Amino acid sequence: MKSVIKLVSGSIALVLAVLPPGAVAEVYDLPPEGNDVVGALTTVIARDDDTLLDIARRHGLGYEDIVRANPDVDTWLPGEGTEVTLPTRYVLPPGPRRGVVLNLAEYRLYYYPTPEAGQPAVVMTYPISIGRMDWETPLGRTTIVSKMRNPSWYPPESIRAEHAADGDPLPRIVPPGPQNPLGDYAMRLGLPGYLIHGTNRPDGVGMRVTHGCIRMFPEDIDYLFGRVDVNTSVRIINEPVKVGWNGDELVIEVHKTLEFNLPESEPNAEVMTDADQPVVEPPVIRNALTALTEQFVAATNEQPGMLDWDKAEDLLARADGIPAVAGRKIKDAATSAASE
Repeated sequence: MKSVIKLVSGSIALVLAVLPPGAVAEVYDLPPEGNDVVGALTTVIARDDDTLLDIARRHGLGYEDIVRANPDVDTWLPGEGTEVTLPTRYVLPPGPRRGVVLNLAEYRLYYYPTPEAGQPAVVMTYPISIGRMDWETPLGRTTIVSKMRNPSWYPPESIRAEHAADGDPLPRIVPPGPQNPLGDYAMRLGLPGYLIHGTNRPDGVGMRVTHGCIRMFPEDIDYLFGRVDVNTSVRIINEPVKVGWNGDELVIEVHKTLEFNLPESEPNAEVMTDADQPVVEPPVIRNALTALTEQFVAATNEQPGMLDWDKAEDLLARADGIPAVAGRKIKDAATSAASE
């Protein structure tokens, strides 16, 4: 039986492509300059044998996506006929729309391929897993430096020691196959030791469970692997609050703020003049209200707008990842909070 999908809000700009069996490619036409929202909020009716994770994977979502959007639904047994919200509407992350952007707070990857001649610009987006607190994924900018099909895994001594302490010793080399946690594809980053890769444990996609690498559903990296070139730029950010324009409406999307173990001394975070060189940035701890204020000021820098702060604070408290309108464009820039 097919799932029944109902459009709730927004507009779908999904470009269907030839996909591997079972894959869901969320490929959206890139909105024009000054607009920042893609996709649509929808609902789906659960089947009797569904879990929320099953539904999430069918619709290009991860664990945190689906669970936070459906706080009153049982994760493991939603029940036949239960209406499940699909948070498949997105405010694009701040910053340049090029290459790969990894927003850790959102557990999501965005890819902006260079458009072919005569074709519209698009953005692809996929759920990801990120590093847990004791193995954090670094922030900063880098590039894809190599790509590997059927990679072998060479676990570092730190990971081998951890497994040995748990009574699960690892060999020095894990060959390709079902026991390899990298899955069938891996893309190596310019930050030594970090990869974007598949997985043999897809239920963990959308969670903070890795040793710092970025983990994707097997079907997602299968689709993406042939489309991302070596030397593609990669920007890793931590933005729990995103603010953007959808026409004259100011839209806010809020995720839970990640906690970080602050280093005793800051890593090498100087700004380098050569954009091709990797730059690691220290984690900056901001509360959600500070993040909202920064993003609001940035969004209204060129288009003056007014924010409904009561609505915004409600979205901060919910932090469910569902974008909502919380402001509008205004004609008089002097009344914009960005100019206060």
